[in-house]
Amino acid sequence: MDGEVPWQFDTEPGDGLAERVSDVQFAVFDDELTDGLDRLGGWSEWDGPVEPVDWRTLTAAQAEAQWRALDEFVTWLRTTYGLPPTVVPPLWHRHPELVEELSALHTHRLACYEPGSSGSGPVAWHADFADARERLREWIATSGTRLDRDRPTRATSWPGEPAVAPAEEKAITDRQADFAAFVAADLDSRRNARAAAARTTRAPGQR
Repeated sequence: MDGEVPWQFDTEPGDGLAERVSDVQFAVFDDELTDGLDRLGGWSEWDGPVEPVDWRTLTAAQAEAQWRALDEFVTWLRTTYGLPPTVVPPLWHRHPELVEELSALHTHRLACYEPGSSGSGPVAWHADFADARERLREWIATSGTRLDRDRPTRATSWPGEPAVAPAEEKAITDRQADFAAFVAADLDSRRNARAAAARTTRAPGQR
Protein backbone atom coordinates (compact mmCIF):
# COMPACT_ATOMS: atom_id res chain seq x y z
CA MET A 1 0.00 0.00 0.00
CA ASP A 2 1.02 3.57 -0.60
CA GLY A 3 1.72 5.57 2.49
CA GLU A 4 3.84 8.28 3.90
CA VAL A 5 7.61 8.17 3.80
CA PRO A 6 8.71 8.40 7.45
CA TRP A 7 11.08 11.30 8.07
CA GLN A 8 13.47 10.56 10.88
CA PHE A 9 11.84 13.27 13.00
CA ASP A 10 8.23 13.98 13.95
CA THR A 11 7.81 17.23 12.03
CA GLU A 12 4.72 16.62 9.93
CA PRO A 13 2.26 19.45 9.21
CA GLY A 14 -1.10 19.42 10.87
CA ASP A 15 -4.13 21.49 11.76
CA GLY A 16 -2.65 22.15 15.20
CA LEU A 17 0.43 23.94 13.87
CA ALA A 18 -0.41 27.22 15.56
CA GLU A 19 -1.04 25.44 18.84
CA ARG A 20 2.35 23.70 18.83
CA VAL A 21 4.42 26.79 17.94
CA SER A 22 3.21 30.23 19.02
CA ASP A 23 3.90 33.55 17.29
CA VAL A 24 6.33 34.43 20.06
CA GLN A 25 8.21 31.16 19.54
CA PHE A 26 8.34 31.86 15.79
CA ALA A 27 9.88 35.29 16.44
CA VAL A 28 12.45 33.98 18.92
CA PHE A 29 13.34 31.08 16.65
CA ASP A 30 13.77 33.35 13.63
CA ASP A 31 15.97 35.75 15.59
CA GLU A 32 18.16 32.90 16.82
CA LEU A 33 18.59 31.51 13.31
CA THR A 34 19.42 34.95 11.92
CA ASP A 35 22.05 35.47 14.60
CA GLY A 36 23.50 32.04 13.92
CA LEU A 37 23.72 32.68 10.20
CA ASP A 38 25.33 36.08 10.76
CA ARG A 39 28.05 34.35 12.77
CA LEU A 40 28.61 31.97 9.87
CA GLY A 41 28.66 34.81 7.34
CA GLY A 42 25.77 33.46 5.25
CA TRP A 43 25.81 30.69 2.69
CA SER A 44 27.60 32.77 0.06
CA GLU A 45 30.47 33.51 2.47
CA TRP A 46 30.77 30.13 4.17
CA ASP A 47 34.17 30.21 5.83
CA GLY A 48 34.43 26.61 7.00
CA PRO A 49 35.57 23.56 5.05
CA VAL A 50 33.19 22.53 2.27
CA GLU A 51 31.97 19.09 3.28
CA PRO A 52 28.88 17.02 2.49
CA VAL A 53 26.01 17.48 4.95
CA ASP A 54 24.74 14.25 6.50
CA TRP A 55 21.35 15.40 7.77
CA ARG A 56 20.79 12.19 9.71
CA THR A 57 23.75 12.81 12.04
CA LEU A 58 23.59 16.57 12.66
CA THR A 59 23.19 17.90 16.17
CA ALA A 60 20.53 20.53 16.82
CA ALA A 61 23.17 23.28 16.79
CA GLN A 62 24.60 22.08 13.48
CA ALA A 63 21.17 21.63 11.92
CA GLU A 64 20.09 25.13 12.97
CA ALA A 65 22.82 26.75 10.88
CA GLN A 66 22.45 24.31 7.99
CA TRP A 67 18.69 24.81 7.68
CA ARG A 68 18.96 28.56 7.40
CA ALA A 69 21.92 28.41 5.01
CA LEU A 70 20.08 25.91 2.81
CA ASP A 71 16.88 27.96 2.87
CA GLU A 72 18.75 31.06 1.73
CA PHE A 73 20.48 29.06 -0.99
CA VAL A 74 17.20 27.59 -2.26
CA THR A 75 15.59 31.05 -2.30
CA TRP A 76 18.53 32.38 -4.30
CA LEU A 77 18.46 29.35 -6.62
CA ARG A 78 14.77 29.49 -7.51
CA THR A 79 14.73 33.28 -8.02
CA THR A 80 18.01 33.49 -9.94
CA TYR A 81 17.12 30.68 -12.35
CA GLY A 82 13.35 31.24 -12.40
CA LEU A 83 12.59 27.72 -11.24
CA PRO A 84 8.92 26.72 -11.19
CA PRO A 85 7.33 24.78 -8.31
CA THR A 86 7.63 21.63 -10.41
CA VAL A 87 11.39 21.90 -9.75
CA VAL A 88 11.49 23.61 -6.33
CA PRO A 89 8.14 23.64 -4.47
CA PRO A 90 7.41 25.88 -1.45
CA LEU A 91 7.48 23.03 1.08
CA TRP A 92 10.63 21.35 -0.19
CA HIS A 93 11.83 21.19 3.42
CA ARG A 94 9.13 18.60 4.26
CA HIS A 95 10.43 16.12 1.68
CA PRO A 96 13.70 14.38 2.63
CA GLU A 97 14.54 13.49 -0.96
CA LEU A 98 14.35 17.17 -1.96
CA VAL A 99 16.36 18.27 1.07
CA GLU A 100 19.13 15.83 0.18
CA GLU A 101 19.25 16.90 -3.47
CA LEU A 102 19.18 20.62 -2.77
CA SER A 103 21.73 20.28 0.02
CA ALA A 104 24.05 18.43 -2.36
CA LEU A 105 23.65 21.22 -4.92
CA HIS A 106 24.47 23.75 -2.21
CA THR A 107 27.71 22.17 -1.05
CA HIS A 108 28.68 21.33 -4.63
CA ARG A 109 28.36 24.99 -5.61
CA LEU A 110 30.35 26.11 -2.57
CA ALA A 111 33.13 23.73 -3.59
CA CYS A 112 33.08 24.85 -7.24
CA TYR A 113 33.10 28.56 -6.45
CA GLU A 114 35.43 28.73 -3.46
CA PRO A 115 38.75 30.61 -3.91
CA GLY A 116 41.42 28.43 -5.46
CA SER A 117 38.97 26.17 -7.28
CA SER A 118 39.32 25.31 -10.94
CA GLY A 119 38.10 27.93 -13.40
CA SER A 120 35.93 25.27 -15.02
CA GLY A 121 34.18 24.52 -11.74
CA PRO A 122 31.13 26.71 -12.48
CA VAL A 123 30.59 24.93 -15.80
CA ALA A 124 30.74 21.56 -14.03
CA TRP A 125 28.25 22.78 -11.42
CA HIS A 126 25.78 23.96 -14.07
CA ALA A 127 26.04 20.62 -15.86
CA ASP A 128 25.26 18.81 -12.63
CA PHE A 129 22.52 21.33 -11.88
CA ALA A 130 20.79 20.34 -15.13
CA ASP A 131 20.85 16.68 -14.06
CA ALA A 132 19.59 17.59 -10.61
CA ARG A 133 16.60 19.46 -12.05
CA GLU A 134 15.46 16.30 -13.80
CA ARG A 135 15.66 14.31 -10.57
CA LEU A 136 13.81 17.05 -8.71
CA ARG A 137 11.00 17.01 -11.29
CA GLU A 138 10.67 13.23 -10.97
CA TRP A 139 10.55 13.25 -7.17
CA ILE A 140 8.10 16.17 -7.05
CA ALA A 141 5.79 14.46 -9.54
CA THR A 142 5.88 11.32 -7.38
CA SER A 143 5.32 13.12 -4.08
CA GLY A 144 2.49 15.32 -5.35
CA THR A 145 3.65 18.51 -3.62
CA ARG A 146 2.55 21.63 -5.48
CA LEU A 147 2.59 25.42 -5.28
CA ASP A 148 -0.49 25.72 -3.08
CA ARG A 149 -0.96 22.22 -1.62
CA ASP A 150 1.32 19.60 -0.09
CA ARG A 151 1.24 16.03 1.09
CA PRO A 152 4.02 13.86 2.55
CA THR A 153 5.93 11.77 0.04
CA ARG A 154 4.28 8.43 -0.54
CA ALA A 155 5.95 5.07 -0.04
CA THR A 156 4.94 1.49 -0.73
CA SER A 157 4.63 -1.04 2.07
CA TRP A 158 6.51 -4.23 1.27
CA PRO A 159 5.03 -7.66 2.01
CA GLY A 160 5.04 -8.31 5.75
CA GLU A 161 5.22 -4.62 6.65
CA PRO A 162 2.28 -2.81 8.25
CA ALA A 163 0.14 -0.83 5.86
CA VAL A 164 0.54 2.93 6.08
CA ALA A 165 -2.54 5.11 5.79
CA PRO A 166 -2.59 7.46 2.79
CA ALA A 167 -1.24 10.90 3.63
CA GLU A 168 -3.67 13.79 3.67
CA GLU A 169 -3.14 16.71 1.32
CA LYS A 170 -3.07 20.13 3.01
CA ALA A 171 -3.30 23.68 1.73
CA ILE A 172 -0.19 25.89 1.94
CA THR A 173 -1.13 29.22 3.50
CA ASP A 174 2.16 30.59 4.87
CA ARG A 175 5.35 29.01 3.62
CA GLN A 176 7.71 30.89 5.93
CA ALA A 177 5.68 30.04 9.03
CA ASP A 178 5.62 26.40 7.99
CA PHE A 179 9.39 26.39 7.51
CA ALA A 180 9.93 27.92 10.94
CA ALA A 181 7.59 25.41 12.58
CA PHE A 182 9.21 22.48 10.76
CA VAL A 183 12.74 23.47 11.68
CA ALA A 184 11.80 24.22 15.28
CA ALA A 185 10.27 20.75 15.58
CA ASP A 186 13.30 19.21 13.88
CA LEU A 187 15.68 20.87 16.33
CA ASP A 188 13.58 19.77 19.30
CA SER A 189 13.55 16.21 17.99
CA ARG A 190 17.31 16.19 17.58
CA ARG A 191 17.79 17.49 21.13
CA ASN A 192 15.40 14.87 22.50
CA ALA A 193 17.09 12.08 20.55
CA ARG A 194 20.50 13.18 21.82
CA ALA A 195 19.23 13.33 25.40
CA ALA A 196 17.66 9.88 25.08
CA ALA A 197 20.90 8.46 23.69
CA ALA A 198 22.84 9.97 26.59
CA ARG A 199 20.46 8.38 29.09
CA THR A 200 20.82 4.93 27.53
CA THR A 201 24.63 5.10 27.53
CA ARG A 202 24.88 6.43 31.08
CA ALA A 203 26.69 4.06 33.42
CA PRO A 204 24.54 2.17 35.97
CA GLY A 205 24.05 4.14 39.15
CA GLN A 206 24.72 7.49 37.51
CA ARG A 207 22.03 10.14 37.40
